[in-house]
Amino acid sequence: MRRVLLPLALTLLMVPTTTAAHASYAGEKATGARTTAVHHQVARKPMPKLKISTVVRHLDHPWDVKTLPGGTLIFTQRDRATLSVLKKGKVRKVEFPSSSVWVSGETGLMGLEVDPNFADNHRIYTCQGGFTGTGSHDVHVTAWTLDAKLRHATMDKELVGGFPTSSGRHGGCRLIVTSDGSLLVGTGDAAEGTNPENLDSLGGKTLRLDRFTGAPWPSNPYAGASGLRRYVHTYGHRNVQGVAERADGTLWNVEQGTYRDDEVNLLVNCGDYGYNPVPGYNESVPMTDQSLPGKQIKAKWRSGNPTLATSGGSFVNGAKWGALNGALAVACLKASRVLFLSLDAKGKLLRVRQPRELRQYGRIRQVSSSQNGDLLITTDNGGGSDVILRVSPR
Repeated sequence: MRRVLLPLALTLLMVPTTTAAHASYAGEKATGARTTAVHHQVARKPMPKLKISTVVRHLDHPWDVKTLPGGTLIFTQRDRATLSVLKKGKVRKVEFPSSSVWVSGETGLMGLEVDPNFADNHRIYTCQGGFTGTGSHDVHVTAWTLDAKLRHATMDKELVGGFPTSSGRHGGCRLIVTSDGSLLVGTGDAAEGTNPENLDSLGGKTLRLDRFTGAPWPSNPYAGASGLRRYVHTYGHRNVQGVAERADGTLWNVEQGTYRDDEVNLLVNCGDYGYNPVPGYNESVPMTDQSLPGKQIKAKWRSGNPTLATSGGSFVNGAKWGALNGALAVACLKASRVLFLSLDAKGKLLRVRQPRELRQYGRIRQVSSSQNGDLLITTDNGGGSDVILRVSPR
């Protein structure tokens, strides 16, 4: 397969500088001997041909998919609020309390993560809409235990909850267990203007917590506080639908923009990413508003105008991927494609690729990495037409 660069118009929207290959955020050119050397190293590697197979069909908004030890896939469907497994070529629903999931708009049964020690503890985590004791609703993160035959999910503990909701818009919500053992959670702002910058709201944030107890992670900037802010890792986000960890241990998020500027951010503990759509819910404000007090952290990549509706993302790992090894694969809903962002050691953007083979499946919700390094992709077209794809280099 020949190398594929973004069409010029889209490249200029996504990376507003002279060329995508030599650009970083906001028109800064990737200059300097070290950066140039890294770029040349990336460019010399061959682009792999992609093998794409459909492994599950007839789904409705599959939101997340992960691999269990032995290769079994486990996945969620947002609106159906179901948890299912694909084992030995057969799909089977896991007995799961779907009726306890609040489904509305963009919220339902969403993010899914498998504990690194699953072989021993059979523990998984979900992020989902739910009902509160007052008759209202929220979004929360729950730990579950699966039985040995993967037929039943038993609730262990609600780890953290009270994420704000409104109509169901901007519900987030993505999960990963990081290499230090914490659970990283990306949340949405519920389309309420004060949430992203309000440290005592869990909306428009990334959160870190102990995946067993639900306690705030000790390195959180406000871990010793008494309010909800003790969970906050970063703030000033709009709708975080992707979180990922690079091989070097750095943490990243993918969030959706307004009519402009979807973002990929390198997460810095206690970082303010500058979304403040007030008064009301004023979506004309910048995604990263540098006029706010303090320092606001710029995105490492942004779409420009219009948005692509970025969603989930995962880093690609393995020499078999050639020029894509180490890139961040980002799902795009509206643009119906997968972007591969090659970044240097400091997070500066080197190149954007969008393989044509992945532009024929409609809206893409999630890209996750399987245990053998293949990519698992969920589509988001609705109406029972959605699929899970497995992508590997030939």
